[in-house]
Amino acid sequence: MQARTEIQFKVGDKAVYPAQGVAEVVNIEEKDIAGNRQRFYVLRILDTDRKIMVPVSNASAVGLRQVISEQEIREIFDILRERTIAFDNQTWNRRYRGFMDKIKTGSIYDVAEVLRDLYRLKTDKQLSFGERRMLDTARTLIVKEIAIARGQTEEQVKNEIEAIFMAN
Repeated sequence: MQARTEIQFKVGDKAVYPAQGVAEVVNIEEKDIAGNRQRFYVLRILDTDRKIMVPVSNASAVGLRQVISEQEIREIFDILRERTIAFDNQTWNRRYRGFMDKIKTGSIYDVAEVLRDLYRLKTDKQLSFGERRMLDTARTLIVKEIAIARGQTEEQVKNEIEAIFMAN
């Protein structure tokens, strides 16, 4: 994992917002908040068209980061190929909370682990409704970011990920 450095975004840049996915910086605005003038990134989440404002000074703290590189994509695929999965007999809601905490970190590696673990779990037992939704969320977050990073269609990325799971 890379050290957190202050990253600067320009209007038009793509950024990743934790648990929401890839966003486009549509504006950088200044606002007065409690007498202090602050700059904000105005982000549009690509998947939902939702707008989010993030203080520029707080961008790293909330987990806003750049889209992943090809090297990081290879690391994600390595995570997806891993066979280790240890759930013993945790209840589904305890697993769910653990997975949710990982997704909220904003780390693409944590999201990849959630996708891998839920996918593997799905082959052994039926997932709860919440786990199925979380599997879809993790898959969507990863597929969208890789598609944007590589300039591929989401379908191409989905097929590549599916092939990894089929091969294992």
